[in-house]
Amino acid sequence: MTTDTDTTAAKPKKTPQQKALSLLKTILIYGLMFAVIYTAVNWWRQPVMPANPQLQLTDYQGQTLDLAAMSHKQPTLVYFWGTWCPICTYTSPTIDKLAASDSYPVVTVAIKSGSNQRLAEYMQQNNFDFTTINDEDGAIFADWQGQVTPSYVILKEGEMAQGLTGIQPLWSLKLRLWLSSVF
Repeated sequence: MTTDTDTTAAKPKKTPQQKALSLLKTILIYGLMFAVIYTAVNWWRQPVMPANPQLQLTDYQGQTLDLAAMSHKQPTLVYFWGTWCPICTYTSPTIDKLAASDSYPVVTVAIKSGSNQRLAEYMQQNNFDFTTINDEDGAIFADWQGQVTPSYVILKEGEMAQGLTGIQPLWSLKLRLWLSSVF
């Protein structure tokens, strides 16, 4: 009498090397899929430079800034954020470090974050020292067709060289600014 188990060929067991290669292949496939989707979503959500952008602005302390002139010297990072934005609580300290390094000019735009006084209190409370324009009504961000915070724009010679959104590590921002200065 034969049973089903007698007639079925036993599957050969995978070696540890085969298992590791299979795992690595799976990780690479999912990693590539994530990278493609992330890049597409980031491209779709990035700010868009207006046809006639207002690049001469005044920060919340009354200092006049000319972003076009700044970006002619070297690439300039423009960081759109809000005091109300939970993700910005993670990204703003990174921006503060980048601004403090004096490697590249950094100008931030605080969107719908209250009066200049309230913004000053927030900046002091969080020990932020970056240059900030107060976009009280969100008009500047709307002009750039901004969809999400945080958003970033790298200006080079008065034109948008790159746009991105979401959490960006310091090394990524430095790399993007360096690449903008080289190309």
